[in-house]
Amino acid sequence: MSDAAEGGIARAGSRDTAAHGAGTPPETESADSRRARTTVLPDDGTAGGAVRPEKSRNPYRSMPDAERSALWRQRLHEAEAGLTGLLASLGDEVHLTDWFALQAELFADLPDPRTAPAAEWQRVFFRDQALMERFLVARYGEAILADWARANAGVHRQVEPDHGRGAGDPVHRIARQAELYGSDYEFDDESADEFEDDSVPTSLTHAALTITHCAIWDYREQARRNGVRLTLASPCTYCTEALSANIRAKGYVPAHQLRTGPTGHGCRWEATVPPAPAAAPSPTDELQEP
Repeated sequence: MSDAAEGGIARAGSRDTAAHGAGTPPETESADSRRARTTVLPDDGTAGGAVRPEKSRNPYRSMPDAERSALWRQRLHEAEAGLTGLLASLGDEVHLTDWFALQAELFADLPDPRTAPAAEWQRVFFRDQALMERFLVARYGEAILADWARANAGVHRQVEPDHGRGAGDPVHRIARQAELYGSDYEFDDESADEFEDDSVPTSLTHAALTITHCAIWDYREQARRNGVRLTLASPCTYCTEALSANIRAKGYVPAHQLRTGPTGHGCRWEATVPPAPAAAPSPTDELQEP
């Protein structure tokens, strides 16, 4: 999520008309994408129109409110702890009084974790993300956001549990975040029961997800129309850096592609096990005559 201001967000299926991002070409269908089998998750019932068939293995449409709250809190922790580490690495370039004032704003009115609904933690995260982005960009420019993303990923590596899905773990984390916003998304239909010749499940070595409609853009356009000042021209500026860094932090190679089309702004994400390093020549090989 990038430069989100306080307030609500359009849920999946409630389409605000979003302006297209500058420099983002329309998505063209490749041969690979035509071959890929995808499963579309069902709407949560709040959207107009027919509900999609419940074919997916994905449970996140019914994520409990307590789990949503916990994920918002974890994401806030990753962002704030990452920023703390980044500022510490800058040494005496940081004006500590400004940083202390920002921390006071970030934690000014935290909801009660025992009773507050997830919407309250969502509100705090949106506000705090915007405050932290504005703090960094105003002092160091947009280029600092990539450094912040890497610092956050270091925290993410420690606090995000491994679930044993291999490359599927970071992709499922992206799906859970997409669900928090009410985005529409599809997993590649690669069953964990499918095995390659070496008996390693395909999903352990490669996993992919397509966000077919990013609801962050709906929210931003609504906020813009309401007069909210947005720090970044596109939410993708920070989001792509952050998600890529999280995938790398978990030991996988990220790849992404931004998309625009009839369903609005979206993106495709992949996580792949890195190639094995080339074996060093053995001493006997080096001694052999050419």
